[in-house]
Amino acid sequence: MRLTAAAGLLAAAIGLGTTTAALAQPAADTVATIRQRGNLICGVAPSTVGFSNPDSRGEWRGLDVDTCRAVAAAILGDATKVRFVPASTQQRFTMLQSGEIDMLSRSTTWTLGREASLGLAFAGVNFYDGQGFMVRRSSGVTSARQLDGATVCVQPGTTTELNMADFFRTNSLRYTPIVIDNIEELRQAFISGRCDAYTNDASSLASFAASQGPNMSQYLLLPEIISKEPLGPVVRKGDWRFFDIVRWSLFAQVTAEELGITSQNLAQFQDSNNPDVQRFMGRSGDLGRQMGINNDFAVQIVRQVGNFAEMWDRNITPIGIQRGINALWSKGGLQYAPPMR
Repeated sequence: MRLTAAAGLLAAAIGLGTTTAALAQPAADTVATIRQRGNLICGVAPSTVGFSNPDSRGEWRGLDVDTCRAVAAAILGDATKVRFVPASTQQRFTMLQSGEIDMLSRSTTWTLGREASLGLAFAGVNFYDGQGFMVRRSSGVTSARQLDGATVCVQPGTTTELNMADFFRTNSLRYTPIVIDNIEELRQAFISGRCDAYTNDASSLASFAASQGPNMSQYLLLPEIISKEPLGPVVRKGDWRFFDIVRWSLFAQVTAEELGITSQNLAQFQDSNNPDVQRFMGRSGDLGRQMGINNDFAVQIVRQVGNFAEMWDRNITPIGIQRGINALWSKGGLQYAPPMR
């Protein structure tokens, strides 16, 4: 028995050693790869107005797009050095895991399951959201609890699909899902009347309505918000230096708004005696170099992309979404940056 137990312990130790060795393998140096390549490759949604959408000249615009640009400004000193790659809901995580993209900034919800099982880490939240339902006004529906027996358009492989199932089950309502991966095909199915309702993050629904121009008034966003959807950039686990840069690029934009620093008044803060401002500007401390980038990384981000409020006003305000819970913590919202010190 002792020999058997000893053998078992030895086998377990060998297994543990193998696992430990595997975990100890050095992660790929994403920052070095980006510098050698000369650009950041960022996965974004193919077409979501306000978040990631090419304009009439083919230039990518949106909150998620600007989140990528902030990282490029921090690492390369140039916010334009980003290659945007459309990532579908089904392929987005595989593209990041395989190294096809460096980071994902695609209205993606931070969940325990995703972070624990996919080998990925969420670096922050650039948009606090919640799932809702949209219907045609002509339907007469004014509450999600009136959707008993409805057909509902939804994308597969999303938290949206699971939340919808939970909502209908909890409220003892019947429904038929119309599952379509391509976002444009999904929206067309809703527009054509193939489904009675369309469910997604409330921000995405507002983006869809805004994209309809004069027909926007035909659609109604129902009042129920049925979930928490913290959306933000995602990276591969293991390369923690890159993780730190992505996280603190976002926090730098929030911090700039807290300090009142914008792309327009940046020069006025160069000679500030405020210790927090001095560290932010890279005039004291060694915060950038501790992450392997220049100490003025935050200055480059604000100069080229703007602070969080500027990024919001440029991309989200035009589609009719108020700051709400995305306001700074000091103004009743959830946006809060840890100290840069």
